[in-house]
Amino acid sequence: MNYILFDGPSRNQLLPFTYTRPVADIRVGILTIREKWEKHLGSTTTTITEDYLSEKYPMVEMDENILINASFLPDYDLVERIKGLEENQAIFSGEDVIAFFTKEAQEDIDLNTYEAIEYNEELLKIENTWDIFSKNGDAIQEDFELLTHGRKSQPIPSSNNIIAPENIFIEEGAKLEFVTLNASSGPIYIGAGAEIMEGSIVRGPLALCDHATLKLGAKIYGPTTVGPHSKVGGEVSNSVIFGYSNKGHDGFLGNSVLGEWCNLGADTNNSNLKNNYAEVRLWSYETESFARTGLQFCGLMMGDHSKCGINTMFNTGTVVGVSANIFGSGFPRNFVPSFSWGGSSGFTTYLTKKAFEVAGVVMSRRNIEFTDQDAAILNHVFEETKKYRAS
Repeated sequence: MNYILFDGPSRNQLLPFTYTRPVADIRVGILTIREKWEKHLGSTTTTITEDYLSEKYPMVEMDENILINASFLPDYDLVERIKGLEENQAIFSGEDVIAFFTKEAQEDIDLNTYEAIEYNEELLKIENTWDIFSKNGDAIQEDFELLTHGRKSQPIPSSNNIIAPENIFIEEGAKLEFVTLNASSGPIYIGAGAEIMEGSIVRGPLALCDHATLKLGAKIYGPTTVGPHSKVGGEVSNSVIFGYSNKGHDGFLGNSVLGEWCNLGADTNNSNLKNNYAEVRLWSYETESFARTGLQFCGLMMGDHSKCGINTMFNTGTVVGVSANIFGSGFPRNFVPSFSWGGSSGFTTYLTKKAFEVAGVVMSRRNIEFTDQDAAILNHVFEETKKYRAS
């Protein structure tokens, strides 16, 4: 069977992260949504996404296909039902379609003509940016069970201070000495080649993904995910960092999400609670206004390739787009459009030529090429977000 993950209606509610990737490639828990589905299905997947992303994330269609809404995270029972789908059958959760069967020969798909199979069990669904951190604890737990089932952890070095070692799993090549790990409130997963430097204190749940680093004396409150090849120092609470991003120094990051190739300058801090303890509103690209989150704690949402200088201060509920460069004193406004250059005193346009030069240098440091596909995607984002920039 051929499995295809599609973006679904949540795509616009997950901007700026879905400007540069399909919904399926959002990281929540230990794995990306695609990686979760592929491990559960025992099969590779392809993607139906926006046209400008489809060259990098193509779709492969075969004679028989099952399309899966990538906003939903898999569980064992759902996967078995999806594998059992037959022609003209679809699985729904309320009004939302989870998955449906198609044949390549079908030109038009009318789900109203399908046999509807209702799925009433509770599922994790990622439909807003803040779901990425607010549902991260449950996602870490599910991924931890998926990845460690029937396997044995590498031994925990004796120099470490450990609470609830049964909830800790260390992959081969990970390094940790003279650190405190408290897994009594949730699992701690330490990926292959990852490192926790001396003096760090971790309270789970934590996903430290492959080749990620916690720097000297880091203080981590779960549920937190540090994506592959990311480096984190200072204090972090209930945040998700997708991968290849750096918060390498002191400063606080809380209830936040960082995309890939981001960098926070030394002593960058974000607020995650308003002074009046009111509900946080967050910029919505879908409505082009500030949306209610229902959350009292909500920090920074930062898209791919965005960066900020030393001592940057972000207000509660700040959204930063793709490839923004923020610096200077004071608080920048709580919506910073993509390709913005500046800070609290105002912004100009960060031209693509310069942004691409920086991206090429940054990615080459990790032995990854900034490709023509990457440039084309960012060019599209630049054009699509012009309306938000003052100049």
